[in-house]
Amino acid sequence: MSTKTIQGKLWSIQPQYWSRNFEPYFLPLYRKALLEVQLNESDSLLDAGCGAGMFSSLAIKTGAYVVGVDAAPELLEVARKRNSNNTFLDEDLEKLPFASESFDVVAGFNSFQYTGSFENALKEAKRTLRPGGKLVIAIWDKPELSDATTVLKAMSSLVPPPPAGTPGPFALSEDGKVDAILDNLGLQLDAKSSVACPFIYSSLADGVKSFMGTGPAAAALNHVNKATVEETIKTALAPYYVVDNFYFLLNHFLLFVARK
Repeated sequence: MSTKTIQGKLWSIQPQYWSRNFEPYFLPLYRKALLEVQLNESDSLLDAGCGAGMFSSLAIKTGAYVVGVDAAPELLEVARKRNSNNTFLDEDLEKLPFASESFDVVAGFNSFQYTGSFENALKEAKRTLRPGGKLVIAIWDKPELSDATTVLKAMSSLVPPPPAGTPGPFALSEDGKVDAILDNLGLQLDAKSSVACPFIYSSLADGVKSFMGTGPAAAALNHVNKATVEETIKTALAPYYVVDNFYFLLNHFLLFVARK
């Protein structure tokens, strides 16, 4: 089974939880990326791994022409409902169905680390970029810099250890890994920054829904029942309780902007 098929199934389990309870916490990251690339009406952008289309929605508001691709059919349905006048396709990031030099910007938010081959996916992104075009990559920063790591690790403990090199949230987070790949591909790194994304839940139930919408939760559901996964998330969230049912997790992401 291809990586696209596996990841597509995992991220299609609870699209409403992802789109309402997890994706909005990436808004600081999306805003920072838009400030870096400065889109306008003459630009075209490929949202590579668009998920439920929240970043696409913001990019569309700039007047740019936006196309989204993702491996998760249920998330794509949300993206289409949110942006009914734009195109969202079920495609593989390693085999993009676009002609070379089609886009001014290719953006991948927490998507490239889930491909079978990061380098192949980035080669495809580069191929579809016009000369001088920008590649935006956003990934989780090192695990120790995000509170959500506690929850993600707790869920991963419910499944057998994966083989080395298996795609996952922190697959590209090692110091210098993305930088080296960009250099090998002949892409010029223009900007690199760490972006804080606070996750604030007004109830434990909201926190559970948030993480139940992720691929790692879906993977755990292949091995244990739903109640076990939910209880695992509740236990992992306990250290982040503040007061009056509020839970606060501070997470950090790396944002890269490279030029072809």
